[in-house]
Amino acid sequence: MAAFKPRRPRSNVTPLPRPFRRNQAGAENPLLDLRSERQQLLRRRGIYLLPNAFTTAALFGGFFAIVQAMNLRFEAAAIAIFVAMVLDGMDGRVARMTNTQSAFGEQYDSLSDMVSFGVAPALVMYEWVLKDLGRWGWLAAFVYCAGAALRLARFNTNIGSVDKRFFQGMPSPAAAALIAGFVWLAIDNKVPVNLFWLPWVAFVLTIYAGMTMVSNAPFYSGKALDVRHRVPFVAILAVVLGFVLISSDPPLMLFGLFVLYGLSGYAFWGACAVRGRPNPARSASSED
Repeated sequence: MAAFKPRRPRSNVTPLPRPFRRNQAGAENPLLDLRSERQQLLRRRGIYLLPNAFTTAALFGGFFAIVQAMNLRFEAAAIAIFVAMVLDGMDGRVARMTNTQSAFGEQYDSLSDMVSFGVAPALVMYEWVLKDLGRWGWLAAFVYCAGAALRLARFNTNIGSVDKRFFQGMPSPAAAALIAGFVWLAIDNKVPVNLFWLPWVAFVLTIYAGMTMVSNAPFYSGKALDVRHRVPFVAILAVVLGFVLISSDPPLMLFGLFVLYGLSGYAFWGACAVRGRPNPARSASSED
């Protein structure tokens, strides 16, 4: 009769679990490691396509306006500035709605604004009528261009230190719309360029727009409006009425609208001074 084998004594130590072959193979696979490193690199260095595409389109609008002004097609140049203004207003809202804000997008947007709303309106106005004033004409164009650059630099440094409901100084897209609207209105009504008063009116308007951009006047920003929230039915009717009025005579209505906006900052500033209220557009650092 065969002898039975003695049983092994039980040990109190629990054995370690065996690793899954799938995880072990994945950890040893260099292709998966390379793919994960590439995804992390894109997260750090990649840029968002959708908002920067709108910024690029706005930049193209400003460059197109400069080219059309060089070809003496000033009406097309003025319309291109308005198109660039619409595209510039969309890129920021698209970035906030899709949660695709980035430091690259902020700097790219500022450089695009400098071309579309700083250089382009100054060159369009100079090539159209300011060059008839000689050195006074290009000095006025330079004042506007420098005002746009200073306004953008101050805006980038004052982010987070001023009331978001107001801009400190007139924003550069509104100043560009004021210049482009005047050019479009004069051309649409076939105002002769050789009139004595026309270059001087353009001179005053250009200086006013350039100086207002670097002023401390509070201009309503419109950032408090959220398109994702519900609004009353009357608001939709107001939007429809606005489209009807603008489409009836675009040059006149747009120029009149931005003239009122260009004066609203000084009117609100004066109202705050009369009531003894502080300027909501002044930053905390500038008040010290």
